[in-house]
Formats: sequence, structure tokens, C-alpha cells
Amino acid sequence: MKRLLSVVETMAALSMLLIAVLTAGNVLLRYTFSMQIPHWFDGSQMLQGIAMFWGIALATYYGTHICVDLLWEHLKPPGRRWLDLLATAVTLAFLAPMAWMVWVKVAGTGSQGTMDLRLPLQWFYSVGAVGACVAALLALVRLVQLWQGNAASPESLGDDISGAAHGS
Repeated sequence: MKRLLSVVETMAALSMLLIAVLTAGNVLLRYTFSMQIPHWFDGSQMLQGIAMFWGIALATYYGTHICVDLLWEHLKPPGRRWLDLLATAVTLAFLAPMAWMVWVKVAGTGSQGTMDLRLPLQWFYSVGAVGACVAALLALVRLVQLWQGNAASPESLGDDISGAAHGS
């Protein structure tokens, strides 16, 4: 599981890094040589979509997405667990069909490409679709882990990071 999470984190981070490099490179070229990277804006949009899908997978697994915990804070631990189970089940109920529909979109792109470079949109959409599938899969894993009483939590993030830093 740690390898899968590492791959998901790497994909999201790599997409964000490419967006930053693409944007900074374009600004540098524009102000230095009065030219632009062809299709930089659409490329950064595609990369942002990829980063979002892969980031949703992580946020879903760790339960770190934006929440309003007004009710959760006033519940006892068993109530919190049931509320987490319900919220994760609802999340899975939305992520699974969304993943399917993203693949439908991939299949419907045909030979469409970007305007300037004619890069196939299917490449970008496919990487995003895999991220959507991973998000649904990690929601299912979280649901099972919550049911068993051993789900990952935001507090465990610090343990994983410090454990990795110390080689354990």
C-alpha cells in the first residue's frame, strides 16, 4: 500500500512541478526573448487536471479533504467512525461513476489534439482517468479500513513522513 501511495504522491507532485516549470519557462522566454512556449497554457491546464485527479486520490485515502466537522466534533468515537464510514461511502459513490465517465471521455476524444503542437488529448485524459480510478480504489480501501477500525488518518501522515526520513 505504501508503494501505491508513493506513486500517487509522485504523480500529483510531478504534475505540479511540470506546471511550475512550464509557467516559469514561458515567463522567462517571454520577458527575455519575446517568445512563448507553444501551447503552454493548454498544456498547464491538462497537467492541472492530472494533478487534481491524483490529488483527490490522496485526499480521499487520508481523509484530509476540506470538511466541516461541526457534527463530527460533538460525536463520541463510535459515532465518528460511523460518520466517517458514511462520508467515505458517499465519496466512493461519486468517485466510481466519475472514474467511469472520465474513461468514456477518453474514448470519445478520438484523434483530437492540442492546437499548436497537435499533442493527442487522449494522453493527458488517460493519465487523469487512471488517477480517477485510483481515487475510487483508495476510497474503497479507506472504507474497508474504516470498517475494520484501522484507517489512515491525518495524524498518521507525520508518522509516515518521519519513518521514511529515518529509514524505517
